[in-house]
Amino acid sequence: MDKNSRPLDGIRVLELGQLLAGPFTGSILGYYGAEIIKVEPPGGGDPLRQWRELDENGTSFWWRSIGRNKKCITADLRSEEGRDLVRSLAVKCNVLVENFRPGVMEKWGLGPADLWADNPKLVFARISGYGQDGPYSEKPGFASVCEGVGGLRYVNGKPGEPPMRPNLSLGDTIAGLHTALGIVMACLYQANHPGSKGQVIDTALYEAAFNLLEGVVPEYDGAGVVREPSGSTITGIVPTNTYRCADGKFIVIGANGDSIFKRLCEKMGRADMAADDRLASNAGRVEHEQEIDDAIAQWLAARDSVTALSLLDEARVPSGPIYSVADMMVDPHFIARGLFEEVNVNGKPLKIPAMVPKFSETPGRTEWAGPEVGSYNSEIYSGLLGLSAAEIEALKKRGSI
Repeated sequence: MDKNSRPLDGIRVLELGQLLAGPFTGSILGYYGAEIIKVEPPGGGDPLRQWRELDENGTSFWWRSIGRNKKCITADLRSEEGRDLVRSLAVKCNVLVENFRPGVMEKWGLGPADLWADNPKLVFARISGYGQDGPYSEKPGFASVCEGVGGLRYVNGKPGEPPMRPNLSLGDTIAGLHTALGIVMACLYQANHPGSKGQVIDTALYEAAFNLLEGVVPEYDGAGVVREPSGSTITGIVPTNTYRCADGKFIVIGANGDSIFKRLCEKMGRADMAADDRLASNAGRVEHEQEIDDAIAQWLAARDSVTALSLLDEARVPSGPIYSVADMMVDPHFIARGLFEEVNVNGKPLKIPAMVPKFSETPGRTEWAGPEVGSYNSEIYSGLLGLSAAEIEALKKRGSI
């Protein structure tokens, strides 16, 4: 098998989304071989190009990662000429990804029914805050709000305190993951069912968050229990927590298996706890959670994190440090697993994260960093649509690209 091949070779995707959920979907697909044609508004392009930390040219470092492997073109979707270009491109694509407010694509004449007239096999992936229908569908769908509605924020935080969020846009990236999976499944269905037509993939940010709630729904319906926030622990599983060591650093311990818990107690010099019938099973440990956590915290408070983790490794107790990105970048395991890829940006090297999962025979890869606005206009409009240089220049002068 040719290791230069990738799983999605031959799939062409038209990416119309901006900021995070739609573009993250395209990044995943492009990493594994799909040709991604990203349409951006003329001028500044995707707003994410100017978000957070910027390089000396005013482009975000984040863009170089999320824009990887994409052929960036411009088209003004608010002009009929720009929309005509998108219609022509959609005919030549297998998949379209968009994350506009529901109804916008239809208003532009770019909805599924419009594009299926010329390309009935097109897989039409749509990402929005609340989905394409239902009473909330018209509401603005920011990830922060949808994480709350979807239940993710409710269980995150300390009891009695305001819910917390990680310093990430999880709702967007989770939705992107779900959408990429949906696209792959839709393409697989077409491959296995010759003659089948395209379909709509409807991903809602709040539903992507809702999909992560594990046993929350059946626990409530069956037992009337609302899972509440639990700080750095998880309700009903003991011990699993974050603890501070003597050097001020935090480590995580997950010793909730019966035999693992005994090994932890023995390593801590607490043979009495290891032999305590009250603590022999998880149900008993849940009843005595504070006693157990206090003993672990006391043991760790007398040891630095490196020593503590070494001792826990000896006892085969699942544990690990709380890493910042600075820690990750020098960790030998991260490096050995190839989790950083180096790209060239304006003559300078820049590390961006590799994507997972890993494939033994057809691995994904980064071929180029996120390019400049409109840098593939000529290749796509000339090579794919057959427009002449004069026609492309005329479109540019009219502001359509």
